[in-house]
Amino acid sequence: MTTASLQRANTSGTTQPAVEIRGLVKTFGQTKALDGLDLTVAPGDISGFLGPNGAGKSTTIRVLLGLLRAEGGTVRLLGGDPWRDAVNLHRRIAYVPGDVTLWPNLTGLQAIDFLARLRGKEAVDTRRRDELIERFELDPHKKARTYSKGNRQKVAIVAAFATNAELYILDEPTSGLDPLMEKAFQTCVAEVAAHGAAVLLSSHILAEVEELCKTVTIIRAGRAVRSGTLDQLRHLMRTTVKVRTHSDGQRLQSTPFVHDFSIDDGHYVFSVDRNDLDNAMALLTNLGIIDLTVTPASLEDMFLREYQGAGR
Repeated sequence: MTTASLQRANTSGTTQPAVEIRGLVKTFGQTKALDGLDLTVAPGDISGFLGPNGAGKSTTIRVLLGLLRAEGGTVRLLGGDPWRDAVNLHRRIAYVPGDVTLWPNLTGLQAIDFLARLRGKEAVDTRRRDELIERFELDPHKKARTYSKGNRQKVAIVAAFATNAELYILDEPTSGLDPLMEKAFQTCVAEVAAHGAAVLLSSHILAEVEELCKTVTIIRAGRAVRSGTLDQLRHLMRTTVKVRTHSDGQRLQSTPFVHDFSIDDGHYVFSVDRNDLDNAMALLTNLGIIDLTVTPASLEDMFLREYQGAGR
């Protein structure tokens, strides 16, 4: 849906990355929170930022917001330095944290408008604000002190998406939301990206990231261990095949491209690299397929492989 706020987004026509991080280093005493991190988010891109607690996601976001100063590497946010140019850059970005604290005596509407005024006099599109309040089923006239966690998240989400931002930094933004509200949030993200804004989404809900994101960066111990489009990352992973055949399929386990072979309730189950999928299908055809299920690698598979495998 087109609104004045969305139509005005990203009118500069720039092709420079919205976020460009190269070799970022940040330490806290003897702890190296970020150890040469690389991360890029292009205008119009929805980029997932994944990693368990302690991987360096929150530290990265604080550097981008100008709350922490990088000790090494380079960081560019909408072409500027997030530390030196924080005031000007904050007028061009929107941020939603995973745990929202509001002023207890303000109503939801007052909190939304106050957050918008922090970004500039014309930061909020009131028509879109009211539309979002309805979309998220938020009672804007209640005092913030009466809000549940989910309603506090709604206030921050409405405040962010009612503004004319060029970059949205979203750190566990759907924490506390029910599934219907998560869908409403996903619609908002898709809308702003379609109009040229960049989105950096940090989330533990891997299905949400897989649904929304064009690109994904997985970090471990302050470094990017996987980065690329979902198709590029799936190319590195194995597809799971579950099949029942007319002929004996025991010989599948001795085939070089078949991995993790097992038998489950009369079905042969194995994994295969994506490049070898055609060879596997040809072999199964010769055996005579009775029924077949092929499951591509999911983002969750990729994430767990990075943290539960030998490289952990």
